[in-house]
Amino acid sequence: MEITKNALAESLKKQMQTIPLAKITVNDIVNECGLNRRTLYYHFNDIYDLLEWIFKTELTEMLGENKTCSSWQKGFLEIFNYLYENKKVVLNTYNSIDRDILENHLYNESFTIILEVVNELAKDLNVSDKDKRYVANFYKIALVGVIIDWIKNNMVEDIEGIVNNLDKIISGEIYRALLKYEK
Repeated sequence: MEITKNALAESLKKQMQTIPLAKITVNDIVNECGLNRRTLYYHFNDIYDLLEWIFKTELTEMLGENKTCSSWQKGFLEIFNYLYENKKVVLNTYNSIDRDILENHLYNESFTIILEVVNELAKDLNVSDKDKRYVANFYKIALVGVIIDWIKNNMVEDIEGIVNNLDKIISGEIYRALLKYEK
């Protein structure tokens, strides 16, 4: 089953190298990998569901364990590298009417990283889960904003420079924010 999903995913990604997302058809995708329409609809609701599956599975797999205080920078570097390696697909998605597919997964993955960092930093603090989630949500919005701005500007800014700047801005600040919520 995963082999079929991966074949459909690779076909869509290949199509997106040269064709705007809105102009890609189910037939384009299935013909590329020698399958039939029913196969795509067996696994996915439509092309956008397939695209969402691609971002969800590839971003989650790529992040791995990089969700700690000492490794969150590596996690964000991995996100940037993944996006850059898939530049045409990312820009095609970003410039489509369904850019929220990409943004939602960036928000989800960023929240996962930041919440792990927040929980690690708050382990000896008396901070409610609600407050920890609020802090994580704030940083998630800021970080995804930086990523979206980078995408919007055609992904030309140096990735390592962006992550180093984020590290300078964020390091220590999450802990200070949590101290303000301690009861």
